[in-house]
Amino acid sequence: MIFGLVIITAIFLTIYTVGQQVLRQLANDPQIQMAEDTATALASGSAVPADFMPASRQPFDMSQTLAPFTMIFDQGGVPLESSATLAGEAVVPPAGTFDYAKLHGENRFTWQPARGARFAVVLKYYGGVRPGFVLVGRSLREVETREDNLLKIVALAWLGCVFVLAVKIFA
Repeated sequence: MIFGLVIITAIFLTIYTVGQQVLRQLANDPQIQMAEDTATALASGSAVPADFMPASRQPFDMSQTLAPFTMIFDQGGVPLESSATLAGEAVVPPAGTFDYAKLHGENRFTWQPARGARFAVVLKYYGGVRPGFVLVGRSLREVETREDNLLKIVALAWLGCVFVLAVKIFA
């Protein structure tokens, strides 16, 4: 019984982990494309940071929408332009995220600048005459809801298998 329970538990933990990782990695897809395209345009000199900001020029609150946001920083991590704020305030990711992006060309991470505000973020370094960084992010709210639903489904299936195993052994 114990061996069967361990095997069933390991299988369902693996199912959940794979599903959760797929959901989380897919959360980066739009940001990767947006950050790469923006960085390429800025590095080539065919665009300036303001070109990537909304026409309204009014930053939106990133915690109140699922819309992607773009922030552009100089090579020292100083903000140049941003399409979003957090509760009306400018926010900047930790300095170490810039160091990693500069060293590796890109940094993909989960950013939680405030309680209840979590974002899938891609930070891309670009060279050129005026090097800097492009950060594109979006809320993880829907992804985390899907992860919670996945956990419930996997937990119910696990309980069902444990029940069947117990009935088989004790019947």
